[in-house]
Amino acid sequence: MAKYKVADISKAPHGANKIAWTWQYMPSLQFLENKYKAAQPFKGATIAACLHLEAKTACLLLTLTRLGATVAACGSNPLSTQDDVCAALAEGGVNVFSHRGMTIEEYFAYVRDILDFKPNVIIDDGADVVATVHKERPETIPSILGASEETTSGVKRLKAMQDDGALKLPVISVNDAFSKYLFDNRYGTGQSVWDGVMRTTNMVIAGRTVVVAGYGWCGKGVAKRAAGLGARVVVTELDPHKACEALMDGFDVMPMEEAAKVGDIFLTLTGNISVIDERHFPLMKNGVIMGNAGHFDVEINKPDLERLSDHVEHIRDNVDTYVMKDGRRLNLLGEGRLVNLACADGHPIEIMDLSFSLQLEAALHVYTHKMTPGVHAVPPETDRAVMESKLAALGIGLDKPTQKQTEYMKSWAD
Repeated sequence: MAKYKVADISKAPHGANKIAWTWQYMPSLQFLENKYKAAQPFKGATIAACLHLEAKTACLLLTLTRLGATVAACGSNPLSTQDDVCAALAEGGVNVFSHRGMTIEEYFAYVRDILDFKPNVIIDDGADVVATVHKERPETIPSILGASEETTSGVKRLKAMQDDGALKLPVISVNDAFSKYLFDNRYGTGQSVWDGVMRTTNMVIAGRTVVVAGYGWCGKGVAKRAAGLGARVVVTELDPHKACEALMDGFDVMPMEEAAKVGDIFLTLTGNISVIDERHFPLMKNGVIMGNAGHFDVEINKPDLERLSDHVEHIRDNVDTYVMKDGRRLNLLGEGRLVNLACADGHPIEIMDLSFSLQLEAALHVYTHKMTPGVHAVPPETDRAVMESKLAALGIGLDKPTQKQTEYMKSWAD
């Protein structure tokens, strides 16, 4: 019987229906389950996962259990955790510790709960589990074979640990695989962010000025879809190459101090802190919408916003309206947490099918290979195989090089 701490176990049937709907649109994960189920490659493994606990993630976790693993999971975000899905996971044999709206103290208590299972493998989203192991349970490091990391923000954090000489575990950077960032970050974030904004506000995007902070792969996806919805797009950037790329993609580029004066909707996708803060709030127009799509809720400085406001109103779900002392109303979506998950259902199913197929393969690689501490890339052959399985499931074939072409590409002579 699985152990669990969830809000209401009676919600399991509704969560199971969500999972069943999702599973039918995850052909790559289905392919991997069918490929490995006879061998039971995770038999004897204990996997601790800190991920967004919604239906797509549930498909990954249940697949791991069906392939032999003992899985202990906690939610990586209080507003992305879906109680009915948590209940269904508990019924399905996953040890799950989370509930929607959990406090930061409860969140880290749940992280410790999953570490109590003494995992061999960690699947992380934001590097909190790996960081907690290093800070609080360093004695367990020798028994942990390694981890995988899902997010840009988490990878940045792990690389900082590596640069400081603090990272004592091998971690596969799933986020940096082609099959992840070219699709999940660009198309997944691009669609799901606007799903969250439009579902929450019920407002038109066409004709508005959208300010996109950060032009990495996530920012590119959000900006492109904003333009497709008829918005005027402004990009703010620190990196001159990305700024020039945004300009050549047809967007205006300016510092946030200038963008703050003209924007109607602001979306942050940098992974950095205080991208919008006390320098910018006084410049904004009445009625602006602000949302964050970076992993942590630090990109829009909520303490500054609260200090500068007269009071906060809550007249619509997932919208905090900060009424400024001069009467302007600045609206923050989803408490400044991931707007695509706090205010919607996260990335589309087919996109997460790719990402979670990579996570499964990365976990298997960690479990079956002896790796040195540090941040590791997804093996290229694994990355390619996941994408090939996706195309095959869609009935799409690829050209194969002839022997002559292969030899030509390996040759340096005429």
